[in-house]
Amino acid sequence: MAQLQAMAVSTLEQGFLLSFLSLGVLITFRFFRFPDLTAEGSYPLGGAMVAALLVHNVNPVLATIAATLAGALAGMVTALVHTRLRINNIVAGIVVMTALYSVNLRVMGRANVSLLNTRSVFDDFQGVLASFGWITRPAFSAILITILILCALAFLLSRFMRTDLGLAVRATGENEIMIRSLGVDTAWTKMVGLAVSNGAIALSGALVAQNHGFSDIGMGAGILVTGAAAVMIGQAIFGDGSIERWIVATLTGVLVYTFLVVLALRVGMAPTDLKLVTAALLLVSISLPRLRKRVT
Repeated sequence: MAQLQAMAVSTLEQGFLLSFLSLGVLITFRFFRFPDLTAEGSYPLGGAMVAALLVHNVNPVLATIAATLAGALAGMVTALVHTRLRINNIVAGIVVMTALYSVNLRVMGRANVSLLNTRSVFDDFQGVLASFGWITRPAFSAILITILILCALAFLLSRFMRTDLGLAVRATGENEIMIRSLGVDTAWTKMVGLAVSNGAIALSGALVAQNHGFSDIGMGAGILVTGAAAVMIGQAIFGDGSIERWIVATLTGVLVYTFLVVLALRVGMAPTDLKLVTAALLLVSISLPRLRKRVT
């Protein structure tokens, strides 16, 4: 029973922390139709930025906001490389992702920064809860504050996608030629879409770094596949639908993905096999809708 409870807590904690990543991938891959590889660099950028600020005693909330803005800036650079230099979107993402590796090293000053002796947003939030005599267990307080931030982000994303600018961003992904013929500056909509996406991804990296107690230069390796797997699993479960349905599907998908990864570790698989598990889950989630159509 204790092992089952620990597994559930670990799944929720890691799943909700990665939910920001999955929402960022959802924006580019589904709403925006832009295969952006910048995530492999903006995710560790969030961790690097928050680590560099926290070790200099910057307020954790301000450090997390700065990390999010740094990720948004990385997305804007990718958009500029793509639109101004007329470079293929995939290649533009690769160029910025490669450059961010050196940027992240510069920001941190070394390959790994420990945050065990620094304050985090989770520590501050746990202190607030403890002052009211509420949740005192670190894992529970981390889950609660992550859920609160996640709900706020999901609400803002849902509202944004229904504004004129949000509709223009989605239309750019659906039919760029058509929306350009209507007088919309697609270079601007691409910049906005990639900024929002990579800002959410960097926020995920910043929260994960604070939760794990360190930031590492290699923490973004393969992270894009994780986000894509969450989106695909959610689609396999819920199918297509409204914006809210997509958001709920993606959040469900990342929890399912995290549960399967935790389960794989519990049954004895080596941590070195997790990338193989991720690839298998992504393959299954992509194939499932097609197999379902064949059956029906």
